[in-house]
Amino acid sequence: MNTPLIEPEREIAVAADVDLCVIGGSCTGVFAAVRAARLGLRVAIVEAQGVFGGTATAGLVCVWHSLMDTIYKRQIIAGLTLETVERLRRHDGALDFPNNPSVAFTLNPYELMVVLDEMVIESGIRPFLHARFVSPIMEEDGRAAAAVIEDKSGRRAIRARVFVDATGDGDLVHRAGLPTWTQRDLQPPTTCMVLHGYEEFVQNTPGFDIGRVVYDPKHNRGIPHGFLWSRQMLGDPQATMIAGTRVPEANCADADELTKAEIEGRRQARAMLDILQAEYPQTAGGLRLADLPGHIGIRETRHTRSDHRLTEAEVLNGASFDDAIANGSYRVDVHHSDRPGLTFRYLDGSEVYCVPGQKPVQGRWRDPVENDPTFYQIPYRSLLPQGTRNIISAGRLADSDRGAYGAIRVMVNCNQTGEAAGVAAHIACAQPTVDVTAVAPQELRKSLTSGGSIII
Repeated sequence: MNTPLIEPEREIAVAADVDLCVIGGSCTGVFAAVRAARLGLRVAIVEAQGVFGGTATAGLVCVWHSLMDTIYKRQIIAGLTLETVERLRRHDGALDFPNNPSVAFTLNPYELMVVLDEMVIESGIRPFLHARFVSPIMEEDGRAAAAVIEDKSGRRAIRARVFVDATGDGDLVHRAGLPTWTQRDLQPPTTCMVLHGYEEFVQNTPGFDIGRVVYDPKHNRGIPHGFLWSRQMLGDPQATMIAGTRVPEANCADADELTKAEIEGRRQARAMLDILQAEYPQTAGGLRLADLPGHIGIRETRHTRSDHRLTEAEVLNGASFDDAIANGSYRVDVHHSDRPGLTFRYLDGSEVYCVPGQKPVQGRWRDPVENDPTFYQIPYRSLLPQGTRNIISAGRLADSDRGAYGAIRVMVNCNQTGEAAGVAAHIACAQPTVDVTAVAPQELRKSLTSGGSIII
């Protein structure tokens, strides 16, 4: 049995004293920081990796979904998501797919890294890369006073008036002792891979179905029958990103499980290529592994316990909220942990169960109605962890049930929650006593609109 060690008490140097400290440098976190900084706050952002962008860059998930409603008649998302796409277009770093329910934009993840750097520096934000969040320093009233980090300079602290947890895993909220919860059956994570020569191979192989091949149990490679999709990488016509691995029962908020999942995901990626090369020997020289992500794509870990848990019924029925700070049209998308494939549920009442290599099973989750909703909303209350007055959660931490989470977890939705968190931090900092729970919804919505967001 390992005996616990006691770390000697020591002073921690303060590396920055700011109004807002954002923990987590995904697009969600960057957008929170940028919106707050543009409104005049002094902002720091902490990211464990060497690049901003999270899943969109280090994870190689190079697609964003639609900014329109489900019938493509009304734009419902703008703000920094649209600004980022426009910046990428200047470098041929974004390709549009209009009126497509599965993808609206393919992004060049490497160009996105540079664009996010530019946005952070232009806004005057203090960046901390290769910096691990360690713990918050809490006050007796439940407020966070500082965030302790570890980086190449050692252990340091960032003092702030407001904090945004954009870690995806609720690291700040959880380590602050605030209530969180976790689904019993988490949506499994996926390791993407980039193959060179894949597009040419598909064109030269009539009737090829990659899902039917790589998930065939005859290969005995230990690849769970999950879901698979691909996207040609911008900037390299020979490169294709493929997302088809699945690591079941992995809670990547746990360090040991995350380590195992990273290794297992890479093993599965290589095994898929081995199967393709064994089944099609002619590909041995032309089909090769070109890139693997710096981080596994995590779908779900902790959720904050907030003042409102968004439900699947509210999403699918297009419920509106007085404190709505984000709009979405992406379908409910649940990757199953106990069986192959995934289930899509749409706002028009239809439902599809998809398994690679098999015919999709069509159905309905409700009978047809005269007027289907065309978008749904996320309320500010779902971003407010219970038990604190100066921490806001953003991104996939939003409090939501299984079905609602399957819709709101995609990046164009998470991005909006980051922007709302940054603007709410600005409003809270204008108060004599900072309290993010006291931010007036109408003031928040008005400020978001003024900054370019679409608030309905």
